[in-house]
Amino acid sequence: MLNVIGWDIGGANVKAAFIKVDRGIVKELKTAIEYFPIWRVGKEKLPEVLKQLTKRTANTTKLNAVGVTMTAELSDAYWSKREGVNHILNCVEQVFPNIQVFVLDCDMNLRTVRSAKRNYLKVAAANWPATGWMVAQQIRNCLVIDSGSTTTSIIPVIEGKIAATGKTDLEKLINGELVYTGALRTNVAAITHSIPIRGGLARVSSELFALSGDVHLILENITEKEYTTETADGRGKSKLEAMARLARVVCADIEMLREEEIIEMARYIYEKQIEQLVMAIKQVHERIKHFIKEEIPAVTAGLGRSFLARKAAEKAGFKRVMDLGEIIGASASLSAPSVGVALIVASKLEGKVVRWKRL
Repeated sequence: MLNVIGWDIGGANVKAAFIKVDRGIVKELKTAIEYFPIWRVGKEKLPEVLKQLTKRTANTTKLNAVGVTMTAELSDAYWSKREGVNHILNCVEQVFPNIQVFVLDCDMNLRTVRSAKRNYLKVAAANWPATGWMVAQQIRNCLVIDSGSTTTSIIPVIEGKIAATGKTDLEKLINGELVYTGALRTNVAAITHSIPIRGGLARVSSELFALSGDVHLILENITEKEYTTETADGRGKSKLEAMARLARVVCADIEMLREEEIIEMARYIYEKQIEQLVMAIKQVHERIKHFIKEEIPAVTAGLGRSFLARKAAEKAGFKRVMDLGEIIGASASLSAPSVGVALIVASKLEGKVVRWKRL
């Protein structure tokens, strides 16, 4: 029996996935997510979060190995990516002092902590290969669209291999493989610069008045429970409070605007967010379509997989859209990179690709 825990250590969320493997088959999976805005809570609290999530997933089970991916190094809690990678890996070693730690890089290599620190730009923001690899074991040709709370990763898979051309966040932002828009944490002012209202076009305030989470709560794309991040004004997560925040985007309030007007604002912002994703999806698909003869499906993952990734894929022209949650389970889809890196590490230790059994 092989016990592995995989980590996706983000700047806003830390995700853990514990798997138990027997003779090359996943027999048990437990995932957990902790909202951890590292820039606000403090990077010194990271070891405690790792301990808590380990207890929630693996409990006291003896671990054979730990797999790590990360994006938190981009946070302004750190002066540089070098500092971020080093601190994150130091925290992992502190929590797992006598367990082998593998760090996934952007070229699908598993590195030692020492090697990862020396090649910090290779492991920085390298959580997307874990998701791509996991999907590639199930579907040989596809476009993976992973819409989380903060960003959307677009990962092409050709002949069972990841075919992404970008390695760093900068490269991926340029080539369409990364879009900084998500289900919860995106500033509305980053989605659109103007909103139609009362026969005119109102320019929006660039203040942090409302987030994408408010838009999707108003439109019932998410529940209050799924709105796991803090709100822009620190108030609650009722529909009324979300509408009050959204009204401020055009420098109004819920006494100046009718409910129907605010809902229409939310619908417009939603469509503009979808347009952001459609542009990126088309950019990536245009690059890979010459290498694949058949029509490929889109595979959606993450919190926004149904109302962001699916909608955008359909609008971009994909006739087949598959929900990763229906393939590997909803909880695994929400924590795809942590599950993926756990599977990659387990496969290395087993000497063969660990097979997924729907749990």
